[in-house]
Amino acid sequence: MTTSDAELLADLNPLPSGLDTRLRDHLTFLIEVDKLKTILRQSPLAAAERRENDAEHSWHLALMVMVLAEYADEPIDVGHTIKLVVVHDLVEIYAGDTPIYDTEMGKSQVEREEAAADRLFGILPEDTGAQLRALWDEFEARTTPEARFAKAMDRLQPLLLNWMAKGGTWRTPGVTADAVRSRKAAIGEGSTKLFEAAMHLIDEGERRGWARS
Repeated sequence: MTTSDAELLADLNPLPSGLDTRLRDHLTFLIEVDKLKTILRQSPLAAAERRENDAEHSWHLALMVMVLAEYADEPIDVGHTIKLVVVHDLVEIYAGDTPIYDTEMGKSQVEREEAAADRLFGILPEDTGAQLRALWDEFEARTTPEARFAKAMDRLQPLLLNWMAKGGTWRTPGVTADAVRSRKAAIGEGSTKLFEAAMHLIDEGERRGWARS
């Protein structure tokens, strides 16, 4: 049996029947989210000649929250913000990654990810699933200081990778420096200082010919 033939990864090698049912559901979820390591993003790694995966991206965001929290425009709960960035891309296990400059795929993003959230968090016991779903919903809504800063990190991290790649996805056909600036506006919702830094990097990238004018 291949992974594609199974509804859940845990079905490939079922957990022992003697386990507590609640614990079994928690462990089944934790096995399932190992799939996040297989979801490739468009961003190139700075340290290797390959694209990053969603799990690597989420880890990097968590570390960025810890390191850059002092630049948040509003006081944030760092621990809660880390929870948001760890959970935010889990739905891509089923919905897939939506490239930031793919406007056609972006049209169905909300519908695909909502359905994926229902399916993924539904694996868990109801109370745990509701807790993780609430974190995902909070990140998407961006109505709290923590969610706004989490989103800022989500936009800043690939910018750093593209800078190291001397353009990276900025070189996508049809993408201009202004389009990059527009897609990074969310950084400013969480941090004025980091937004200014991001614009400086994009301006310099455009000057060097890494992004089209």
